[in-house]
Amino acid sequence: MKKILIVDDSKVVRSFVARCLEELSLTNYDEAMHGQEALDKVKISMPDVILLDWNMPVMNGLEFIQALRKLENGTTPIVIFCTTENEISKIQEAMMNSANEYIMKPFDAEILKTKFTQLGII
Repeated sequence: MKKILIVDDSKVVRSFVARCLEELSLTNYDEAMHGQEALDKVKISMPDVILLDWNMPVMNGLEFIQALRKLENGTTPIVIFCTTENEISKIQEAMMNSANEYIMKPFDAEILKTKFTQLGII
């Protein structure tokens, strides 16, 4: 079963994403409130998929993905930015920093399912 890490500073968003994952029968997930907490978690156990917010305190999503990709096995996880950042330059920046996909907030379980199917996660 795929292990998923939800990284978002909003408890409401983390709970919503968790419900979406459960609707897709993806129950092996963990949560982090910001990039530094996520980085600490991936150093212990590398997930298969990371759903990553951009704007967070302590360490933002871009800083996190840059640190992640430098770790041993850090190129393995599929990283999907889930963010309100909708400028083309931000999307390009995320993709240049090896994000695999980009989802605009707000989204729903169907959008998540489509992206996960496209990426071969489900």
